[in-house]
Amino acid sequence: MKIVLIGYMASGKSTIGKILAKELNLSFIDLDHYISDREQMSIPEIFTQKGEIYFRKIETKCLLEVLDKEQEFILSLGGGTPCYGNNMEIILNSDAASVYLKASIPTITERIRTGKRKRPLVAHLSNEELPEFIGKHLFERQFYYLQSNHSITVDGKQKYEIVDDLLKALC
Repeated sequence: MKIVLIGYMASGKSTIGKILAKELNLSFIDLDHYISDREQMSIPEIFTQKGEIYFRKIETKCLLEVLDKEQEFILSLGGGTPCYGNNMEIILNSDAASVYLKASIPTITERIRTGKRKRPLVAHLSNEELPEFIGKHLFERQFYYLQSNHSITVDGKQKYEIVDDLLKALC
């Protein structure tokens, strides 16, 4: 079983992915960490030193590498990964099941607000600007996210409820 978790930042991809991997006794792979390890730089350093175009090319290359692995795994993507190049097509044409962890603007805003400084995309925004920024991004990215094989709403749910919903959707 190969599962790819898709969704906006703070939708729970890494948290749910780690729990799910433990439940299913599978490896957990965070694509951003995979890229950072491969490039020996953090994602912000890659963006600063080599630019977004370089990052997006490496991101697609790493996505293909991971999806081509023989082993089974849970893969957590960056929020923008499905939206660039032909990444969503690559995911849909792979033997992995894709799952969109769907979170509302208020849920995402609340989750991001506390750790905003750790997220370069929104670190410069005031708390008042967050909902509009998130709403605009979700609107732009939803076209890609909704192509996933499955969609799980995460609003108002505990971590293990989401994992249970995900397992039910996949079985």
